[in-house]
Amino acid sequence: MLTGLTCYNAHMKTKKLLLIVAGFTSLALGVVGIVLPLLPTTPFVLLSAACFSRCNKKLENWLLQSRVFGPFIENYRTGQGISKLHKIASVVFLWAGLISTMVITREVWIAVVLLIVGVGVTTHILLIKTKRSRD
Repeated sequence: MLTGLTCYNAHMKTKKLLLIVAGFTSLALGVVGIVLPLLPTTPFVLLSAACFSRCNKKLENWLLQSRVFGPFIENYRTGQGISKLHKIASVVFLWAGLISTMVITREVWIAVVLLIVGVGVTTHILLIKTKRSRD
């Protein structure tokens, strides 16, 4: 028979495992989002950081120390925003991917959906606070 403490420990281990799996899954989706313009990178990376922060400080620190993702997480947590260069690169890569998909598919309904999504994502990117450069 399981005692209350044993059940609690099992529940906590399961919760930690699920958070780790969710963290790595969202991180993988964020990495894929770097090359797929319709899959957003930042929300998945932020979700990954949130999952790791609740279950494993080593994984959280590993992600925060990442040269690629660490600065984005830190800038989000501190409310600094993203740099003008990153905004420009994001919009350019977004539209390059969208336009090439439109050209390849040559379907009007796909082009319309991609235009709507592109305008929405571009608007979101432009509305994010622009991080001031250090002079």
